[in-house]
Amino acid sequence: MMGYFSQIHNQPAALALPELTQRERDALALMAQHHSNQDIAQSLSLSDKIERNYTLNIFAKYQVGDRAESIMRAKDAGLGQ
Repeated sequence: MMGYFSQIHNQPAALALPELTQRERDALALMAQHHSNQDIAQSLSLSDKIERNYTLNIFAKYQVGDRAESIMRAKDAGLGQ
């Protein structure tokens, strides 16, 4: 069982977070680095509204209510390992 979970943490983000689109993973990675929504939008060349949509999509897919919970879920899935 330990081997299974260590494989999850060593997978690329696309495999560890299959429910998210690449842009959602990009936004989540920046979120995990404590960037504001405005900074994330600017970094990804998005409007503030589109960035908010990505954030809300992440919350819905992870069934969480805030950034902290979504970051914890992503880290548990292997993002940033």
